[in-house]
Amino acid sequence: MKAVEVLISEEAVDDLEAGKAFYDEIELGVGEYFIDCLLADFGSLRFYGGIHEKHFGCFRMLAKRFPFAIYYNFVKSVVTVIGVLDTRRNPAWLRKQVIERKDKRTKI
Repeated sequence: MKAVEVLISEEAVDDLEAGKAFYDEIELGVGEYFIDCLLADFGSLRFYGGIHEKHFGCFRMLAKRFPFAIYYNFVKSVVTVIGVLDTRRNPAWLRKQVIERKDKRTKI
């Protein structure tokens, strides 16, 4: 199995920071655990990027420990994470976020 490069977009970093803040509001320290878990999930994309089902035109991997979905593109051995979105949100909002981010990345 060949490892690939994983890049994290600015939007995805913002999503991580928002998730961390949300969980730290619930209980201090849970936000750090959230970040650690999501980073481990990103690490698995080095080996399993491109095998997940597509949603809204992007690959989607569900996080292992939190109700979040990692949306990414896979092109020429490079995984680009475009979003880390809370799956409890309105499905129409999720769709809009993913499509806008995907379209923004294809114009670059």
